[in-house]
Amino acid sequence: MRKSPILTDLTRTLVLSAALALAGCSFFEAPAQVRGNRVGPDALKELVPGTSTRADVTSLLGSPTTRATFDDNKWVYIGEVTRPEIGRTQGVLQQQVIVLTFDQAGVLREVQQLTQKDSKPVDVVARATPSPGSSASFMQQLLGNVGRFNVPASTEGSVTTGGAPSASSP
Repeated sequence: MRKSPILTDLTRTLVLSAALALAGCSFFEAPAQVRGNRVGPDALKELVPGTSTRADVTSLLGSPTTRATFDDNKWVYIGEVTRPEIGRTQGVLQQQVIVLTFDQAGVLREVQQLTQKDSKPVDVVARATPSPGSSASFMQQLLGNVGRFNVPASTEGSVTTGGAPSASSP
């Protein structure tokens, strides 16, 4: 018995369509983005504690992403690879933090490499700081200053213009 050419063409079309649909999934994926200052492993090998100076580090890695808040001798290089996800949030694929510690003379003493595994979760507090005036309604805010103004103090023989009194001669 011979197979129908319509059935084999339909089967071939369905298989090809399914293969293209699955292969196309990675085609529409957003590209990964490098953010911050990523330090490569070759550059890390060139940093030698005890001999490298701040000038050497700056010429090799560039300026640091940040410096420690209370210690100017700690330089931090932060870099990550992200990819946009649903709702335009950034999903972190890789994260790298390099902390360089210098002595008072500017010589490198320690190189510390941290990854995403070393990070600690932070709970975000969902509350607002109250501020004065935030409880007034729209109409109260709109009409709140109607009738409020400072009348300049008038004295005998003086004329006020723009808030600065001017004296008149008798």
